[in-house]
Amino acid sequence: MQKMTTIDLDRALRIGLVSISDRASTGVYQDQGLPALQAWFGAALSTPWSMETRLIPDERAAIEQALIDLVDHARCDLVITTGGTGPARRDVTPEATLAIATKEMPGFGEQMRQISLQFVPTAILSRQVAVIRETTDHAALILNLPGQPKSIKETLEGLKDADGKQIVAGIFAAIPYCIDLIGGPYVETHESVCKVFRPKSALRVKTSEV
Repeated sequence: MQKMTTIDLDRALRIGLVSISDRASTGVYQDQGLPALQAWFGAALSTPWSMETRLIPDERAAIEQALIDLVDHARCDLVITTGGTGPARRDVTPEATLAIATKEMPGFGEQMRQISLQFVPTAILSRQVAVIRETTDHAALILNLPGQPKSIKETLEGLKDADGKQIVAGIFAAIPYCIDLIGGPYVETHESVCKVFRPKSALRVKTSEV
């Protein structure tokens, strides 16, 4: 039997942004991840959205609690983390993300590393993951992004040549359709920043069969 997922065309997208850094969370230096994400979403999204932000240390329990709170209580549709995805002992963001997930979405991590490998061979050390967290009446997509503003932009948008032609697709091209499928609001973008892909059958429809 097919399950019907209702897509909300009117509600604003709720985004949770989490920057994970011991030093930034204690004021040793200014966080760069949250401002970079806020600026990118402000430029990219053409449909209404709101956000909640968190700045927390590299502590697994704190990361898990922040993700649970943003999905279960703030009811965010999309949660983005930055920082804590390398091989160092204090890098525990992927472990915390997987611990609170109900589904893993490995394609996002594969694509993020593919994008970063266009610039640095050490991108292979990144352990970024993406998951879905589901409750009884809500679901959200959670993604681990890099911590540097330049890398955040490249990961979301992908790579373009001098004429603006897409060379490598960014991960955000697939995110609105994923949000459709898990019952979130219908999200559109400014194509000059990031062009979203949806199957023709999923364009501006109120219900979709999955």
